Amino acid sequence: MTTNKTVFFIIGVLLVVLGIFMLGPYIAQIIYKEESHSFLSSSFVTIFIGILFILINLDRDSILNLQQTFLFSSMAWTSVALFGCLPFLFSNLELSFSDSFFESMSGITTTGSTVISNLDNAPKSILLWRALMQWLGGIGIIVMAITVLPLLKVGGMQLFKMESSDSTEKILPRTIEVAKIIILTYLILTSLCAISYWFFGMNIFDSVTHSFTTIATGGFSTHDESIGFFNSTNIENVATIFIILGSVPFISYLKFLKGNKKVFFQDVQIKGMIYILLISVLIMFFYLFLISHESTIIEKLRISSFNVVSILSGTGYVTDDFGLWGEFSLIFFLFLMFIGGCAGSTTCGIKIFRVQILFIFLRDQLKKLIHPNSIVVTKYNNQKISDDFINSVIIFIFSYLFLFLILSIFLSISGMDFLSAVSGAATSISNVGPGLGEMIGPNGNFKEVSDLSKWLLSFGMLLGRLELFAVLVLLFPSYWKN
Repeated sequence: MTTNKTVFFIIGVLLVVLGIFMLGPYIAQIIYKEESHSFLSSSFVTIFIGILFILINLDRDSILNLQQTFLFSSMAWTSVALFGCLPFLFSNLELSFSDSFFESMSGITTTGSTVISNLDNAPKSILLWRALMQWLGGIGIIVMAITVLPLLKVGGMQLFKMESSDSTEKILPRTIEVAKIIILTYLILTSLCAISYWFFGMNIFDSVTHSFTTIATGGFSTHDESIGFFNSTNIENVATIFIILGSVPFISYLKFLKGNKKVFFQDVQIKGMIYILLISVLIMFFYLFLISHESTIIEKLRISSFNVVSILSGTGYVTDDFGLWGEFSLIFFLFLMFIGGCAGSTTCGIKIFRVQILFIFLRDQLKKLIHPNSIVVTKYNNQKISDDFINSVIIFIFSYLFLFLILSIFLSISGMDFLSAVSGAATSISNVGPGLGEMIGPNGNFKEVSDLSKWLLSFGMLLGRLELFAVLVLLFPSYWKN
């Protein structure tokens, strides 16, 4: 009889690791004399429960089957979010359980939506924990995108299946092998980002925390004005560069380290991201040029480029309230939220490769209409792709938009106005961060939305982060039948 002991054993290991990371903010509490032991108590509880999970499930199976892998994917993120909310709950910020869980889920899914106001005066330990949560979430989704999701064949992710990773029996050893290289690359990029921030004017604390959330394309900041607080072109340029580096498929870094020095110039998805960025920046630049005559051309280019990169990647850093730019900017940024970044990176959204495959499919259909007897071979990145693969991508895109619509309706029922409901659904399922409108826009937060809305948004974050189907499959009764 199949049991889920292996799943709970790994969950236990994750909780122990999470508890150990909580000691970092506890050290910050000591350094900044916050006179609180919330992180120490949270760490103790998390590690204790994690060890219990490990001990109870020592006689586990040695492998994960496909059914268990789906369960693990959802339980891992939910468990980390649940225990990750303890420091918020025990802090002096007087956050409810709904607020704490929302903030934690937003962190671990690298969404960046927040319920905490007056960040400039918030405890340093809490600010560090928010950044650490996003940094850990960034590592987690990269490992899953390269080793787990391709095996689950979620929305075309099988295209990114690594060599020698063709069965669920090889998930654990392959994950460990790949994770070593990913973590090393991730650490190097984070360190370079932190040093660059510090060099251009950030203090040590801000440079470290922002480097965590920049590489993770998460968007949590230590200031209410986000990156705009620093009012520095150099800092914005550093953020832009490292957001793009975090948006690149990390499998490309692996290929580069294995000797393929041209991978960044050959990968179709990376080239697609660059084209979309350039075209979007030009569109926003000309739009700002038409509606505003107050700032210089360089200033318009700076504002448009930073905000486009931030929104497309799902980072959510802001330097200006783009909600005040007019109706076009709202629609355009909503469109960019849906597209998202590259698969296999820290970004979310529909993903660029799916958009590209959709256009390839439309192109091939037009060719068949013009030449009915022709044989059209569909390829992507020099790989031949089947009709089943294309169907899975189209179904994913349709499901993504359908779930966005359903989530928007439920958010409206829960009390949010139309713009907040629509943008809230988009920003949660696309893991972007700021929404649109006065309440949840770039200069607002999610503190005033109802508890029901926060739980709906939290579910949307989980759906978006785990590519929809890895979560939805658990809702079907047939999944639970052996």
